[in-house]
Amino acid sequence: MRPDIYEHFKPEERPFVDRAWEWVVNAGDYHEVKLTDFLDPRQSFILQTLVNRHPDAALRLDGGYIGAERQRALVAPDYRDLDEEPMRMKVMSITSDDQRLASLQHGDYLGAVLGLGLKREKIGDIHVREDGCHVIVAEEISSFLSMNLHQVHRVGVMTDIMDLDSLKTAEAELEPLDLTVASLRLDGIAGDVYRLSRSKVLVPIKAGRCRVNWRTEEDPSKMLKAGDIVALQGFGRFKVLECDGMTKKGRLRVKIGKFV
Repeated sequence: MRPDIYEHFKPEERPFVDRAWEWVVNAGDYHEVKLTDFLDPRQSFILQTLVNRHPDAALRLDGGYIGAERQRALVAPDYRDLDEEPMRMKVMSITSDDQRLASLQHGDYLGAVLGLGLKREKIGDIHVREDGCHVIVAEEISSFLSMNLHQVHRVGVMTDIMDLDSLKTAEAELEPLDLTVASLRLDGIAGDVYRLSRSKVLVPIKAGRCRVNWRTEEDPSKMLKAGDIVALQGFGRFKVLECDGMTKKGRLRVKIGKFV
């Protein structure tokens, strides 16, 4: 790995950069094909950047539907027709006769799946609806999930493994929040969103447990802008929807959407 490649990425991203560059070199130089687990948008960006540096490597990203957040990547020699390659994804449908199913949220479903001992990387996007949930999963773990997932947050459930063309997507639900803030600093906005004092919100940020647009952010003074997605481990995610002018007292009006 040339040192100049590292300049574009944070130190904690180096292990992934090394792995991704190995996939690219193996594809471009040695004609190997690599199908990855599900990548988050930041990892997809890193991999795309590295593929662009190799003249003989090609990349396909696919999360099962247009606009997917988490995607599997296929890294291959550039002479292969990647559109014809299988991406090995299935849809797990989760349903129940229990009326409490309608109250379950994204975190409940994800927690139930990870509670079976699976890695997050094997799970794609999760689409929660009132009548159940569709989860995009790696094909290689689909039968394990079908046999072992019987409960989500104390609600008994049934599962069915289906092909991607049966997927029913659902827009992420955002709970609106209107704030007036002194500045667009990360610590100030995150503190207001999660109702944490400044000293308490600094702890997870400085410990590397905060991500802005899927990139670890340890600087509490980072300025946010419209479109930014912030994840604070243990507290959830929010999106800065718009910055909406100033109050008479010189404070900024900000619209936030909390993922529920």
